[in-house]
Amino acid sequence: MSSGQKTVSVFLMLISSMLVLILGLYVSWPIWAWPVAVVLLGASWAGATVAASRANRGKPVSDTVTAPPVPDVERRELSVQDVALPSSLEDYDFLLSATIRWCPEKPYAQETGTHHGGLAVEAVLARARDITAVCDPFRSSLVQHELSGALAEMHPDRSGHIRAMALDVVLRLSEEDQTRLDRLAAIRKDEELWEHERKWEQSRRAYLGDDVLRDTGRAVVWWLAKNDDQVAKTVGDIGLLAQLTSAANNEQVAEPFRHLVPDAFPEAPAAETSHGPADLFTDFMQGLGFKPGADDCMMVADQVAMAIKEKNPEAAEEIRKRFAPPDEGANDDKDRDGEGGGDGDGGDSDESSTDIGPVTEE
Repeated sequence: MSSGQKTVSVFLMLISSMLVLILGLYVSWPIWAWPVAVVLLGASWAGATVAASRANRGKPVSDTVTAPPVPDVERRELSVQDVALPSSLEDYDFLLSATIRWCPEKPYAQETGTHHGGLAVEAVLARARDITAVCDPFRSSLVQHELSGALAEMHPDRSGHIRAMALDVVLRLSEEDQTRLDRLAAIRKDEELWEHERKWEQSRRAYLGDDVLRDTGRAVVWWLAKNDDQVAKTVGDIGLLAQLTSAANNEQVAEPFRHLVPDAFPEAPAAETSHGPADLFTDFMQGLGFKPGADDCMMVADQVAMAIKEKNPEAAEEIRKRFAPPDEGANDDKDRDGEGGGDGDGGDSDESSTDIGPVTEE
């Protein structure tokens, strides 16, 4: 007996018992009639159960309905190695390796002679090419993970015959291309660093040349701020700042600051202390105690003038002037004027006689 039949039998048993109970109460059965009614109900229920069991004997009992078996879906796969895919940089290709898996779009359709493996490979590579063509080859590892996610789902091919996906995706560059890209990256980083350093240096030069060292006053204020308001130190460095400012502007130290940098103008003291031959001879004669206008002084001066006349006639004339008496100096000027009108030989003879005169008297 099945579970359904058992349920119906129990339900009928309960209904029968309730009917007998209602009937007994309605007609007011005596007490002895109640056990008889119960026995009759139990006997009838047992008889019905035995009859049902005999009727179902030999028939298979099944509680569930089994669905027909589903045929296995065709699944196939193959591997590809180092398939070149374009990148965003020309001549730098990615190399793709993966396991490609596919299944027919319609598992129960009859075979039409189509090579499903070729369709699957073409479909997967087309999807991968759309991604790599816009990616930077410097980021091959990142693109590999992006491909792994994009190719992890079954997608139909363009013909609609199969659905394909890719597993175990590996994306890389050739060793030569990777080496070149590494070198380019290093050069680019160095160039960027150099460019920043150059701009920093230009900015610093502009700051110093156009602002700080434009003039000595600006330099002094800047140096005072740099030294935490140390006035004494700044005052002591004004000469140095004046020199630095003049050098930065390709000009001489400004006049108000020249006394602070005496070494910057060695030519000025040299010009003040320099002496010509006449000055040196005058100092020499004064050091020996000779007095201008004295006979002995004039004699020595004439002799020296004659000795240096050929090498330095200007110095000889200056020496003769300084040590000659005033009236003789005037006569010498007149004689030189007369010499200018005569010939050269006559002038030399007169001048020689004039020079020798004092020597002869001595």
